[in-house]
Amino acid sequence: MPVSRRTVLARTAVGSAALAAAATTGPGLTAGLGARAAAAPDAGYQVGVGISDITGPAAECGMMGYSQLEQTTAGIHLRPRARAYVIAAGGRRVVFVVAENGMIFQSVHHGVLLELARRFGDLYTEQNVLLTSTHSHATCGGSSHDYAYNLSILGFQQQVYDAEVNGIVEAIAAAHADLAPASLALGRAELHDASVNRSRVAFDRNPAADREYYPDAIDPAVTTLSITKGGKRVGAVTWFATHNTSMTNANRLISGDNKGYASFAHEHTEHGVRYLDGATDFVSAFAQTNAGDMSPNLNLRPGSGPTEDEFENTRIIGERQYRAAKDALTAARSMSGPVDSVLCYIDLANIAVDGRFTPDGQPRHTAPAAAGVSLIAGSVEDGPGLPGGPIPEGVRNPFLGALGDPNQPPPAWLADAQAPKAIAVPLGLLPPVAWVPSVVPIQLVRIGELYLAAAGGEFTIVSGLRVRRAVADALGVGLEQVLLQGYANSYHEYVTTPEEYDAQQYEGASTLYGRYTLPAYQQEFHRLATAFAASAAVPRGPAPRDVSNLQPNFVPAPGPDATPPGHGFGDVLTQPASCARGERVVAEFVSAHPKHNPRRKGTFLEVQRRTGTGWVRAANEGEWAVRYHWSKRGAAESVAQFSWDVPADVEPGDYRFVHFADSLGADGVLRPFTGVSAEFRVS
Repeated sequence: MPVSRRTVLARTAVGSAALAAAATTGPGLTAGLGARAAAAPDAGYQVGVGISDITGPAAECGMMGYSQLEQTTAGIHLRPRARAYVIAAGGRRVVFVVAENGMIFQSVHHGVLLELARRFGDLYTEQNVLLTSTHSHATCGGSSHDYAYNLSILGFQQQVYDAEVNGIVEAIAAAHADLAPASLALGRAELHDASVNRSRVAFDRNPAADREYYPDAIDPAVTTLSITKGGKRVGAVTWFATHNTSMTNANRLISGDNKGYASFAHEHTEHGVRYLDGATDFVSAFAQTNAGDMSPNLNLRPGSGPTEDEFENTRIIGERQYRAAKDALTAARSMSGPVDSVLCYIDLANIAVDGRFTPDGQPRHTAPAAAGVSLIAGSVEDGPGLPGGPIPEGVRNPFLGALGDPNQPPPAWLADAQAPKAIAVPLGLLPPVAWVPSVVPIQLVRIGELYLAAAGGEFTIVSGLRVRRAVADALGVGLEQVLLQGYANSYHEYVTTPEEYDAQQYEGASTLYGRYTLPAYQQEFHRLATAFAASAAVPRGPAPRDVSNLQPNFVPAPGPDATPPGHGFGDVLTQPASCARGERVVAEFVSAHPKHNPRRKGTFLEVQRRTGTGWVRAANEGEWAVRYHWSKRGAAESVAQFSWDVPADVEPGDYRFVHFADSLGADGVLRPFTGVSAEFRVS
């Protein structure tokens, strides 16, 4: 039986970590060879913005984040999207993407770069493209090539991978086509009621200087980049640290969660963006930073805080981020300076860490990946862990039958290397290949006066602070100019401080590569930033693995659709009733399995209003006020239920629901159909 994630080991906290101040190059750096030309002084920015849909299949697809076999998609609430920004100056350019999904896996990173190379040659590469995730736990899983992250999804899902890769590339291509002269401004604010430290016991083990930097044990910093063209604001990026887990593991509707709502409020509600129109007049992304121990569930229970309703919590926490972004934009000041970037790969399983970066000043080493017991128990504040022990469902999970028994005891040398972690699963030693990656990218991106230190982990706030200090020290800039950009380009779970690691809370047990993972990151980022400041070349490092040919999938494809006796596809089972503004109206249709056509960049429903010249779209599925619930009846019958929370300011009049889907016939042919409800009046 897994112990609680908040079980504290009876162990004395280790002393504070020493930050190296040396300006010399770190180990492994080849300085001065093939030095990159320094980016030219600011000669004016060219900026483009783009957005695209990355929604996966809305039925019977495992969701990413909570690792619950039972949590499969069954509809859509708020469609997740990818938002892209291309920023150029002085002959150099960078791409920054925020995807509303669970993680950016290396498989997706690789797939995006391949397609960008096909379209644009060597214009956009791993060096200047930064892909990040909002870490929503209410989106489709299965896009990874790493077994640990496909375990509860029952394998690799091509539809999900294609949706993410194609959507991200489309957003980048739109931003590329949108490039035009622009000005940038940077604003800052603070937000104190949208996060809480879910691992306070571990946080309190950190040295006083770290704890004093965050007196409320949260990172309240809000940083917003404003993009203006021709005197009109066309985009914004807002960084703030809070988990995207307002939606619980009982939810089965696809959603961008609280950060998705923040973007929706800024784009749709304030700026009138209508996604189906294909316009990119305004694109607003809400990105993560060091959110590893930051929860939006303010009462430290799943779906609790500020209210006891997960949808309302999602809206409130998203609204607070949106309002904080508005405050930061109001205070934004014009920004200048070049753009530049650099990336290299490191092997987290095998890094010798110099004593300058370790708490006791002694040289240390990272270790092959291992999951601790508290990782299996899960985060009780945001969602419980895997049911039934270290690996869920045992032999009843066909994924495990294909890979072999993962419950082998760890060797003694790994137990020693991972101490004080109690190892549940030696992920880095499992057959047929390690279940998680160890060779991962680190990247530095400069946008004027702002620097992003990007990595694929979930960094706690103090871990992020220490990386920021290392980078700022090497660059010779102020700490406030450096952000830790987590959830970037790859994914390998958590990064805690050594002191937090000793507590072996959920985050420490999920720090896969051992107690000295963070010191390794500090060292390698200091090395990268030192070279960056000197415009010196940095070796690419070890090659990331490619296991795309070893991807089982045990989710059966849906077969031909059927209809209830006496009904055809698109028939209305429940007609909508007339209602007043502020009320909810519901309709049900005979439908088909959404996997036959996920309708990415489209919709399953339009709410249409009658005008003097015909019917016009008033709302659609994928927006906040509309919910799409899919259910299965019998072996092959599908029902699509749609609800619309009629806005208080909607125009009174006659409305109808129009449902779109595609049915699969016994002959293997897809046939689109449309269902139209009776008219109803909104008064």
